[in-house]
Amino acid sequence: MQLGINLGYWGAGMDADNLAVAQEADRLGYAVCWAAEAYGSDAATVLSWVAAQTERIDVGSAIFQIPARQPAMTAMTAATLDSLSGGRFRLGLGVSGPQVSEGWYGVKFDKPLARTREYVEIVRKAMTRERLTYEGQHWTLPLPGGPGKPIKLTVHPQREHIPLYIAAIGPKNLEQTGEIADGALVIFPSADHLEDTTVKHLRAGREKAGKSLDGFDICPTLPLAVGDDKDVATLADTFRPYTALYVGGMGSPKQNFYNQLAQRMGYEKEAAEIQTKYLSGDKQGAAAAVPHDLIDQTTLLGSVDRIADRMKAYAAAGVTTLSLAPAGFTLDERLASLRAGTEALERAGLA
Repeated sequence: MQLGINLGYWGAGMDADNLAVAQEADRLGYAVCWAAEAYGSDAATVLSWVAAQTERIDVGSAIFQIPARQPAMTAMTAATLDSLSGGRFRLGLGVSGPQVSEGWYGVKFDKPLARTREYVEIVRKAMTRERLTYEGQHWTLPLPGGPGKPIKLTVHPQREHIPLYIAAIGPKNLEQTGEIADGALVIFPSADHLEDTTVKHLRAGREKAGKSLDGFDICPTLPLAVGDDKDVATLADTFRPYTALYVGGMGSPKQNFYNQLAQRMGYEKEAAEIQTKYLSGDKQGAAAAVPHDLIDQTTLLGSVDRIADRMKAYAAAGVTTLSLAPAGFTLDERLASLRAGTEALERAGLA
């Protein structure tokens, strides 16, 4: 199992620290550095900045939002980043959510699975440098009856095949991801529940495509907080607002993928309470309602030895790249967490 680092969003006043974290991960031999986007910093600019100031670590979008870009533009960006980074780019895609898609981008959040499939097909075809034509439900290229003509990408990617990941949570999306992608970006993963919530659906998709999970990258992101085992409850409290935001506030009452995931993990009552309080404006109450076990199952907390044991469980559950989001109030604390992650992987015998 390899390690990655997830820098999250930029522009919150810690950009210099984030770059230092990426550089330390590069020095330590981490496999990939992911950057996110929502409605603040864009991932493409961040990744070009990181790639220019690192040497070996891959840079990946987790994610480029599908409603934000036309698929041909994503192919252009992917090819450019792969070329500039010397073949170190990984393309992560996702549909975002209805509030961002419709409120920020003005794109209807309908038929996300069909839209994702067509998007991936167009991106991959464009990056082959064939003349681009496509007839689908959501895109037709060139537009019929107009002056458009089939055009091919002029940029040469560093590699013939750029790894393509999809952020997936729901069973149908996971199955399609297994069928059409090279990897899955997963959030709130519990090693105890990973087979039922995630892996079996990815496996079904791979089988539909006539493939196995061999070579398919299952890549969850886990927050990491290092400390004494007797302080695990205190460490978990650090992530209460984070968990409450996703389970309670990401989406509408009817469409919150993270809330539905918590329910599938056995927290139906608790997930409903968190969402009700969060959406009513009681964010502190929502955070207080998050069960300790839910946080502990979906983060890496405690001593290096405890984290090493958890890493073994994730590897046994099928994880191939474990991306860490190190907690810390200072840069030194975040860097120390990175080094602890490397030490834990070695103690687990997974390096």
